[in-house]
Amino acid sequence: MNRPARQRIIRFLSGGLVLIFLSLGGFLYFTRSVMEIPEIENIHIDSKAALKLDGMEQVSKKNGITEWELKAASATLLREENKAVLKAVNVTFYTRDNKKVFLYSDKGILNTKTRDMTFLENVLVRHETYVLKTDKLHYEKKTHIIRSDVRVTLEDHASVITADSMVTELNKNRVTFKGHVKGNFSENSQIP
Repeated sequence: MNRPARQRIIRFLSGGLVLIFLSLGGFLYFTRSVMEIPEIENIHIDSKAALKLDGMEQVSKKNGITEWELKAASATLLREENKAVLKAVNVTFYTRDNKKVFLYSDKGILNTKTRDMTFLENVLVRHETYVLKTDKLHYEKKTHIIRSDVRVTLEDHASVITADSMVTELNKNRVTFKGHVKGNFSENSQIP
């Protein structure tokens, strides 16, 4: 092959390579501008939280016997405080005679070491025929006791009791009311 033919082939190949690089660069520029990644603003990172869960379920047993089962719509585990902050809480407590006590609240706090719990906002406890309502309730795992130091209302279909505080001993099936205890009772009442 003579020299001028070789130069034409080299120019043709060089021109082809330049066109390929220009096309590739144009394609990359076009796809980047069309597929621009949106910036995410207002990100809040909770440095105290070790873990955030969309749902949580936990069971507590003592000597192989279930004491309670907890479900929450969400949970934030706080690393340094040994706490789980819960939302939309449902707990089933079991008595010694295997009866169930159901608790619902908007919020809750579980101590991850002691397994004690505090329930807040729209707290509702249901057992057999009666319902207890309050704004704040505590559960002590060691003694298996539910108590409230704020106003409580206990009612069944025919009677109502209100008091400033209340203690429920789950294993003894005993409820004690204190402070400004008032009630309206019916002969058909099922309140213990």
